[in-house]
Formats: sequence, structure tokens, C-alpha cells
Amino acid sequence: MATHHLKPDVDNVHWGYFDATRAPVLRVKSGDTVTIDTVTGSPDVVPDPTKFHVPPELADIHAKAKPEGPHILTGPVYVEGAKPGNVLEVRIKEVSLLQDWGFQIIVPLMGTLPHDYNEMIRVNIPCDLDRNVGIMPWGLELDLKPFFGVMGLAPPPGWGRISSIAPQSTGGNLDNKELVAGSTLYLPVHTEGGLFSCGDGHGCQGDGEVCVTAIETALRGTFEFIVRDDLTFTYPRAETPTHHITMGMDPDLDQCSIRALRDMIALLGEKAGLTHSEAYMLCSLAGDLHVTQTVNGSKGVHMMMEKKNFIR
Repeated sequence: MATHHLKPDVDNVHWGYFDATRAPVLRVKSGDTVTIDTVTGSPDVVPDPTKFHVPPELADIHAKAKPEGPHILTGPVYVEGAKPGNVLEVRIKEVSLLQDWGFQIIVPLMGTLPHDYNEMIRVNIPCDLDRNVGIMPWGLELDLKPFFGVMGLAPPPGWGRISSIAPQSTGGNLDNKELVAGSTLYLPVHTEGGLFSCGDGHGCQGDGEVCVTAIETALRGTFEFIVRDDLTFTYPRAETPTHHITMGMDPDLDQCSIRALRDMIALLGEKAGLTHSEAYMLCSLAGDLHVTQTVNGSKGVHMMMEKKNFIR
């Protein structure tokens, strides 16, 4: 299978949206591996380039690309054979930082505490790549666990252009910190080729992402794309080496929990042959609901179930 490398120059990014009519910047076959570089941030968060490494593509993107939202996304990638009704299996092989800094912001009227701040707060966070830590302004060192906040496919053509902020059935701004290297994301395909894009690199993040941002940074990810015509589910799922993950996204956290739970019950039926009531009881005993994020309009909840429990 072929390997490819996609860089975030101004022609290869779209800023703040997903759109089925956007032309792909790369075409690959099912089974191919693609390394995708990403950048992040508006000009006001860029630190002194004499003190930190700033990806050279970022200034050109700032000068020439039109922002329609917060996320600078690299792509889209067209995967041959991906058709509506299929599922695209995205194996996350590697994730690494492309710069030695990140940023974090608090925005009035946004986040989990929207009315607690009347002015925007911005901080730059140095990242020691040798020791794999981010250094907070007061000296605390946090282990870096990089992942992409946004990984998604284009919406159905009839949706038109959609914002990258709210996660959807197409994936997008999932902000799920479990999706590190070694994990796999499954995305329902809604348009020919799938049209995969990613960005919103995170150095680390807590479940909730309560102030709107993680350590926002530039990442390089290596992905293997596999078209699955044997899968028919219509909502994102994922797995780690040890767990299966289902997801729910909605403005109401209760509805998020219900969706993630229903999908886990369905998954247990598919993989373990459990009845609905058996799976429901097992989820109460061994399933863990996590609040993925509470800040993207549609909030997120994911349920995790250890793979060893998928044995009848």
C-alpha cells in the first residue's frame, strides 16, 4: 500500500468548516497510509518566533486563507471506494508535536462558565519535546498526550457548508482525549470519498475541555484509511487497544448519555450477541460514561467498555 505526506500550505487547508463540495487535495486508496501535518491558531496567539518554532506555513495561511471558524483543518483526503452507507476506519498510527509551544484561551460568553469572565485571557505554554511536558505559567508541568481535537468527514451534500465547531454524525470536533496513537476511529461516510480532514491539535486535555481550549498546538498525524463496506452504523465509534467506545453529541448532556449508551448496547449485541437487557445490565456494571466536552454547542459524552467484556 502507498504512503503519502500532506502538508498544511494555504491550498491544502480549510479554516473553520466542512463542505462536501470542497475539492480533495489528496486521493488515496483504501489501505493507504497518510501523514498529515496541521497548524493552529490565529495571529494573536503566535509567540515570538525568535524564541519558539513557528511552522513556516502558518504566516502564509494567516495572510491568504479566509477564517470561517477557529479550526485550521488540513484536507480533505478522498479515499477511493468510500461511499455513503460505508464506514471509514481511521487507524491512528502516530501523533507528534510539530512545534515547541501551545496556547490556551478563555473567551467571555463561551465555555462551561460563560459569564465568569468579562475579558479574553490568552497564555502561551512552552512544550519541552525532549521531556514530553507542557509548562504552565505558574511552573506546573503536564505530561503531553497529543491527539487531534478534530477528525471528521464531509457532511451530506444537502447540508451545505457546516461549522467545524459542533461535532456531528460525521465526526469533526469530537475532542475525545482517548483518540491518541494506537486508537482507531470509525466514521460513517456521507459523501463519495469520505473527504477526511483533521486539525485542532491538542498537546493534552482533560475530559470536559471546560474553558474551551486544550493545549492548542500543531501536530503531525499518521493515519491508515480503510473503507469498511461490512459496517453500516451511522454514528462515530472508536476503540483503543483495551476498550470499545461509543459516543453521543447533543446540546443536552442527558441526550448525549442516552445516545452513547444506546450505541454501546447495540455494539454489545453485534459483537457479543447480548440481548438488549443483558447489554443494558452490563453497561450499568462495567460501562463508564465520560463527559467528553461541554463547550462546543453540541456537548459530548462517550461510553467506554473493556474489550474483555465482549465475550458471552
